Amino acid sequence: MALREELERTGNWLFRWRSYLPLVLVLPTMAAMHHPDFLRQDRSGYDVWALVCLAVSMVGLGIRVVTVGHAPRGTSGRNTHEGQIAEVLNTTGMYSLVRHPLYLGNYIIWLGISMFCGLWWLVVIFALGFWIYYERIMFAEEEFLRRKFGEAYLRWADVTPAFLPRLSGWRRPELPFSLRTVLRREYPGLFAICASFFALEAYHRVAIRGDWRPNPLWTGIFLAGLAVFILLRTLKRKTAILAVEGR
Repeated sequence: MALREELERTGNWLFRWRSYLPLVLVLPTMAAMHHPDFLRQDRSGYDVWALVCLAVSMVGLGIRVVTVGHAPRGTSGRNTHEGQIAEVLNTTGMYSLVRHPLYLGNYIIWLGISMFCGLWWLVVIFALGFWIYYERIMFAEEEFLRRKFGEAYLRWADVTPAFLPRLSGWRRPELPFSLRTVLRREYPGLFAICASFFALEAYHRVAIRGDWRPNPLWTGIFLAGLAVFILLRTLKRKTAILAVEGR
């Protein structure tokens, strides 16, 4: 198999599992807590730093929210089993700044998690791993878009960077922002962020410090995320409240 086809085949496989495989990044972060570089740190401001990291991840979620909130049906979703889907070519809104705004958002989400230990080399390892992982997914997506939209895709790709946003050239989204669409699509991401930080905090407190007492702050964040997850998942599956025509 030629390298081009191999990259696309691998990218399509990773695409189907892209919502789940990055969760393994929590594991090396936990392992890094046993490293001497981490154990020597003064963790007196632990909760403050963790909240800063959480804020970074929320910025990434915010990028996803802006992207998904203006997206039409059949694009910018969390589809996994269906494979590549694109009924139209998005070139406005966030897509006028960068070709893969959802993956940029994912990167910033996981950047916040990798910062949790305060170890620069863990952040570098994460960034390299993320790039290797998502580069193939982006390659597969762009091969699909190139075949489906042809010259229109090439014109857009010529002036729009793949991953690092071009802050000039903003084009107003064609569709208005839909909060219901965001709530329907992005609640798993919010819960994943809350659960990841809760797991890291609990592991640090119990496994590293030997403190079995629950942290009210992070327990509250986790329970709030869980409540939102259950509520929105129920509304999505049992009602049409979050359904928006054409989204």
